[in-house]
Amino acid sequence: MSPAKPPADPLDPKGLMRESFRIDGITEAECRSIFVDWALSLDASAPRPAIEALLVRHAGQPADHPMLGVLREGLADAPRPTRRGGRAARVAEV
Repeated sequence: MSPAKPPADPLDPKGLMRESFRIDGITEAECRSIFVDWALSLDASAPRPAIEALLVRHAGQPADHPMLGVLREGLADAPRPTRRGGRAARVAEV
């Protein structure tokens, strides 16, 4: 018989965050890719509480770990959309 599979972690269903902190020499670009995959696998429509909980969980990691930076960026407010295109952008006022 194979060993019983542990229950999925609701904050990290695929174990992506846990593994990202175990990879030696991981880059910020790799962390961003992992973050996107993690966010898409999350059941929550708003990932902010999960990101906050992951930051608390991994607070013991080195402060310069790229995943911590990516998680902090995930908490930042999205930039406010600006108007792009439309008639006013195509037609110069005289």
